[in-house]
Amino acid sequence: MITVEEQQKLFLNVSRKLKKKMTVYAIGGTAITFLGIKDTTLDIDLVFETNEDREVFKDAIKLIGYQPIDPIIIYGVKRDTPEMLTLGESRFDLFVINVIDFIFSEKMRERATQTYQYDENLILKIADLHDIILMKCATERVKDKDDVRKIIDSMKINWALIIEEAKNQTTLGKPKAIFELGCFLEDLKNSTNVNIPKSVLVELFELLEKQTEERKQ
Repeated sequence: MITVEEQQKLFLNVSRKLKKKMTVYAIGGTAITFLGIKDTTLDIDLVFETNEDREVFKDAIKLIGYQPIDPIIIYGVKRDTPEMLTLGESRFDLFVINVIDFIFSEKMRERATQTYQYDENLILKIADLHDIILMKCATERVKDKDDVRKIIDSMKINWALIIEEAKNQTTLGKPKAIFELGCFLEDLKNSTNVNIPKSVLVELFELLEKQTEERKQ
């Protein structure tokens, strides 16, 4: 597990080894720790805008001692899994725009307003918590459900924003977004009794029915 302070030191070290300036986006556990929802994370989840940036970043962390591992160990057989590198108890999960069944969309990037700069070459932007909820439903890990429960318990959720982004994902070529979100939230509500309004689930499944009917036409 790695704290925010340890991540800060790590990002500074990485920045000094980068061969070009880049902006990266923190999602998942990294974003949740930076936003103060929990104290530590196992994996450092980052989204890059280009494959070139990811390759340059990988070269930098390899200089520190991180080594590649097979993503199937963590994510199973899924599309758009990250490239993963590990050292000791910390791990980098490195995505390029596509995050499993979702796209880190332009709107998501615009909502990532909390920003940190490390030395000259690394700018880190923290994803909005609403977008983290949406992307967490792309995996089936127990810890992801726990993370979402903590987010929902810690803040007033703008459910309309989450639903709107799920709809946006379908227009970007990710038709499973509404289904994944609806199933994830229903399971979360049933298994943890977290406060998810019934109207949210009803709206999601109405959207899913509409989507199914449109495909038949």
